[in-house]
Amino acid sequence: MRISVIIPTLNEAKNILGSLDSIGRQQGEFEIIVVDGCSADGTADLARQHARVIESEERGRAVQMNAGARHACGEVLVFLHADSYFPHNGLSTLRSAFLDPRIIGGTFTLKFDSQKILLRLIAFFTRFRFRFFHYGDQGIFVRRAIFDELGGFKEMPIMEDIDFLQRLRRRGQVTLIKQPVTTSARRFLRHGVVRQQLLDIALVILYLLGVRPEKLSKWYYLTDVTIRKRKT
Repeated sequence: MRISVIIPTLNEAKNILGSLDSIGRQQGEFEIIVVDGCSADGTADLARQHARVIESEERGRAVQMNAGARHACGEVLVFLHADSYFPHNGLSTLRSAFLDPRIIGGTFTLKFDSQKILLRLIAFFTRFRFRFFHYGDQGIFVRRAIFDELGGFKEMPIMEDIDFLQRLRRRGQVTLIKQPVTTSARRFLRHGVVRQQLLDIALVILYLLGVRPEKLSKWYYLTDVTIRKRKT
């Protein structure tokens, strides 16, 4: 079973090599595709040493992941954030999960690269199968045929992971691999763990209530602007 690991990037020079190294240590047949949104910090050049790089003039995680999928050769697609590290033997465990023909996709659990108690607690809840404890930063995997059938990710500025996982669950049986993808806590540490978590929860609730992703995206990134102003 060949696996394609797809990583969307934008100015991730500080993180991309660690992410690629965590995948490069995996066993079995796989390919790595980095879809770069015209980074200004040399991300694409760094990634070319370890992966196939596709340049995307259009930015956006959903857009870039769909572009990667179009170029992928694997029977299974794995979507990983550029600031996340793959678990040891994660691809082997993934192959074992797909030996069950009923399984069409799923996620891993989550771990942050920080020992803060609140972040450890947030990560702990990803061990449970409750659907709203699982997001794109845990790594989403799916059979290629199912991904194509669903039409890939909806190309919206935010919440593309929640939308895709909702449609995936309606299509068939998903699984939770209880090995953690380790992801950066940088946004939580920059904005404050409680503040960021409350914002994330509020945005998800508003999305489920029907607020448009375009509006939610403005609110989400407004926190970055606010923090920068306070620091200056």
